[in-house]
Amino acid sequence: ETSKTTGEGDFIMQRILVLCDDLWHPAEVIEEGLKGFETENYCFDVVKAAKDILTWEMIKGYPAILCCKGNNIIASNGEPWFEETVTEVGPAEFQRYIEEGGGFVAVHSALTFKQEFCNPDERFQKPCEEFRELIGCRFYGHPLRCMTEVKVSDPAHPVAAGVSGFAERDEHYQIGELEPDAKVFLESVSVPGGVQPAGYTRELGAGRLCVLTPGHTLSVWRNPEFRKLLKNALEWSMRKEN
Repeated sequence: ETSKTTGEGDFIMQRILVLCDDLWHPAEVIEEGLKGFETENYCFDVVKAAKDILTWEMIKGYPAILCCKGNNIIASNGEPWFEETVTEVGPAEFQRYIEEGGGFVAVHSALTFKQEFCNPDERFQKPCEEFRELIGCRFYGHPLRCMTEVKVSDPAHPVAAGVSGFAERDEHYQIGELEPDAKVFLESVSVPGGVQPAGYTRELGAGRLCVLTPGHTLSVWRNPEFRKLLKNALEWSMRKEN
């Protein structure tokens, strides 16, 4: 089951599927960063070895997926996550999940899918590009970790509701080639990285996708304003925003 109710029946605990752990982004950051959200009616099922665990039957039972995972099997195995004819849940299944009404929130390393980083065999290259297209941007890279300021560029967007700007040392992601339907509501600024899109949403079929680029360091995940963003993103993706 993906939700449960207290004895009084006064709230529903939403179960969110969390995908994390890759070569440059250990799961511990995400797991520590999510602590405390349990008090906000969420609980999280963390999966690291997504290539070998996920099935369609498994993912379709969740109201939302929080993806914080780059294209590695796990942190200690740098081989690609997606492999055609092997991986049961790949980009096509994630797209189907969203289009059928699921919520999908992609944070930080979920944006890093680049064919240059991947095994040149077509069975790895094709799904890598398909996932990049689903996320809706192209990842160029980032300068060395630096003080990065995050600013709300569209305060009317529901994911930005009640969120103020903040600054933390982070990997300042540089992205571009956003899909035409992407609605940007957040930007990030640093001296070496310039001004970059930092948050946007897409609506695909009956479902919703939200992208947030900050999140390499634990200090970002513990920042109250980032936590508001993440909560808003989950609620928006599940169509539970006010």
